[in-house]
Amino acid sequence: MRIEAMLARAALVLLRRLGPARASDLGGGICRAIGPLLPVSKVADANLRVAMPELDASARRRIVRGVWENLGRTVGEFPHIAALRENTPSGPGFDVIGAEHLIAQAGRGGPVLFVSGHIGNWEMLPPGVAKYGVGFASFYRAAGNPLIDGLIRDLRDAAMGEPLPLFAKGARGAREALAWVAKGNRLGMLVDQKMNDGIGVRFFGHPAMTAPALAAMALRFRCPVIPGYVQRLGPARLRIVVEAPLDLPDSGDRQADVVTLTQMINDRLEDWIRERPDSWLWLHRRWPKEVTREARQRK
Repeated sequence: MRIEAMLARAALVLLRRLGPARASDLGGGICRAIGPLLPVSKVADANLRVAMPELDASARRRIVRGVWENLGRTVGEFPHIAALRENTPSGPGFDVIGAEHLIAQAGRGGPVLFVSGHIGNWEMLPPGVAKYGVGFASFYRAAGNPLIDGLIRDLRDAAMGEPLPLFAKGARGAREALAWVAKGNRLGMLVDQKMNDGIGVRFFGHPAMTAPALAAMALRFRCPVIPGYVQRLGPARLRIVVEAPLDLPDSGDRQADVVTLTQMINDRLEDWIRERPDSWLWLHRRWPKEVTREARQRK
C-alpha cells in the first residue's frame, strides 16, 4: 500500500508541474494508447452494440478510444480542478451554461438534488456549482488503498473550498444522505451505473437496472431535481451545462411516480450521451448479459 501511495504522490507531483493543459494531454495520450488494448474495452464495445446498433465496428473503435482519452484527461486534470478559473478567454478554465438555475436555487434555499453521470470531466461539476453558493454533498466510493484515498479526498476538498460530506455507497451512506437532505441540505448523485437491486427502467431503449433513490427522495421532500453535466471543450477547458429543474410527477401513486421520474432522468442522460458518445464512461456493464449477448449475435 505504501509503495502504491508513493507512486501516486510522484504522479501527482508530475501532473502539477506540467500544468493543467499538458497534464490533460499526457493523461489523455497514455490512456488513448493503452486503454483500447485492455479487456474491459470489450465491455464498452458490447455496450455500444446495445445502445447504438447503427454504429459500425470502425465507429465503435473511435468512440472507445475517445472514452479512454476522456478518462485519461479527467485524471490528468484532477489535481488542477481547484485552480481552474471561470470564463477565461482561452486555455484552461471553465464556463457555466444555465447559471440562472443555480442562482435561483441559492436564493430559494432548502433541499436540492443535483443529478448527473460520468460524462466529460465529472469532477468539475461539484466545485463549479459550489461557486454559485449551492455546493452539495456527494456519494463516494473509497479507493482500496486508504493512503491513496486520502490523497483523492484532499484534492476534492481543496476543489470544493468548503467541507461537505462524502457519503459512502451502501445502506449506511444512503441513510446518512437521506438525513442530510431531510435537514434542508443539497445532494448530488451520479446515477448512470448499474444497480443490481434497482428498478428496470429503460436506457437507450433497453431495460437497465437503475438506482431509484434520487427519485424517491425528490418525491418525498418535493424538492427540485436539477440535471447537469460537463462538456469537454479542450485540454482542461470545460463547460458545465445546468438544466432547468425537472417537473416532478404527482399522480397519487408514489411507486409509479418513482418509476416515471427515474425514467425522466435516464432520458436526460441518454440525450447527453448521444450528443457526445465518446464523453461517457462506457466501460461498466450497464445492461444485463442477455441483452449484450443478443446485440453481439446481431453483428
